[in-house]
Amino acid sequence: MRNHYNNHTKMQKKNFYITTTLPYVNSEAHLGHALEFVRADAIARYKQLQGFEVFFNTGTDEHGIKIFNKAKESGVDTQDYVDDYANRFKMLLPKLGMMEGINFIRTTDLGHIASAQAFWQLCDKNGFIYKKKYSAKYCVGCELEKTDSELVNGRCPDHPNRELELIDEENYFFKFSAFQEKLLQLYSDRPDFVVPATRLNEIKSFVSRGLSDFSISRLKTKMPWGIEVPGDTDQVMYVWFDALVNYISAVGWPSDMEKFNKWWPVVQYCGKDNLRQQSAMWQAMLMAAGLPNSEQIIINGFITGAGGVKMSKSLGNVVNPLDIISEYGTEALRYFVLREAHPFEDTSFAPETMKVTFNANLANGIGNLTSRVLKMAESYSVLLPNSEIEGILNDELPKEYVEAFNAYKLNTAMDYIWTLIKDSDAYIQREQPFKKIKVDKAAAETDVKNLLVELVKIGRLLKPLLPETAEKVLTAVREGKALTTPLFQRKD
Repeated sequence: MRNHYNNHTKMQKKNFYITTTLPYVNSEAHLGHALEFVRADAIARYKQLQGFEVFFNTGTDEHGIKIFNKAKESGVDTQDYVDDYANRFKMLLPKLGMMEGINFIRTTDLGHIASAQAFWQLCDKNGFIYKKKYSAKYCVGCELEKTDSELVNGRCPDHPNRELELIDEENYFFKFSAFQEKLLQLYSDRPDFVVPATRLNEIKSFVSRGLSDFSISRLKTKMPWGIEVPGDTDQVMYVWFDALVNYISAVGWPSDMEKFNKWWPVVQYCGKDNLRQQSAMWQAMLMAAGLPNSEQIIINGFITGAGGVKMSKSLGNVVNPLDIISEYGTEALRYFVLREAHPFEDTSFAPETMKVTFNANLANGIGNLTSRVLKMAESYSVLLPNSEIEGILNDELPKEYVEAFNAYKLNTAMDYIWTLIKDSDAYIQREQPFKKIKVDKAAAETDVKNLLVELVKIGRLLKPLLPETAEKVLTAVREGKALTTPLFQRKD
């Protein structure tokens, strides 16, 4: 993780801006969305724990032919269609245990529309937009043009069930080809710009092969659902050009430059299918507008079905995060995407393994330890002074924990916490304060106090990751009373 300071505008300031990509509102939220939301939330909370002021952005991407067609298929007005889905995504956030005060931007917001048009005008003024007639193969699923070399058996490998569309019209183009050397220089100057390094190498290889200018508009007669191109009422902006601008429109560009300069640049979370758009296309667009590049791009893998099969509605293996929450609770879902899922590569999800890990690591792990320690604390009348609790909460964060967060390896941060849990369990087995209390009360009380100290440390480190659990643990330690209900009820 970089130091997140813009050398010209942020020196000595502790401001941190993080964003997810904006989900495309053509279907329900799935487990992959939850993974990205929760991981960004954990990073945002971690920065708050370090004393940073945080701006956290998410929202919904609401333009494009795919959404227009979906609304038509559903027989509803397109605006009503996107309003409904945007509300569903917004209502999901608190159910995922997300922090309060998140900025939720919609690409149909009037403020965003104005920013996207201003961004277009600036890129045009700087000489990076032109108009030409062309023909291309287009995947509606990706909302991207496809070259023959990218196709498998004449189809998009990510959407093999979709027929490619043939575009033959006059549109505006962005001079992507003008930024090959600048992008390669960016990657060279900032070797941690894309995380993990394998994805940086992947995008470097893509850019090194040469860049083709890409279309950034569509004829309004063929695709009316989009932001109108400034000065040309016959054309609307290509969905990717419009949507990417949200990262700067969310922080006030260009109407509130004081706000923009306070927060920009941004750390961006995205899936591996967004690598090209976020780390090359968007960065070139920022260069074209004369704006600083993003701070870092963090690339997630996919959540797949059992056996590594990519989840899809057609296969019927999509997992709704609300189903997991309904059965196991919000904290269990957060635990899965933060510890069990690989931080950068694909992870398979199977309901049966969810139960096993829930019982082993939540019910029998943090849950059992907290219950045992607090029961002894209440029985032996051991109370940790509030001043000591506050001292622990203000201690320097452990080096291993900080390094894990700085590398966006949230599973490693979780592993560190669970090592503390295991060490405390081992301490109880070794010292046996529950037996010692009968022969050496003072020694038993010291043991329990030591265990309470460890619980405070665990609770503090859990704050960014499992915030509800952290609060329950810390509150219980302050009160020195046994839990009336388990942190996690074991699943039979």
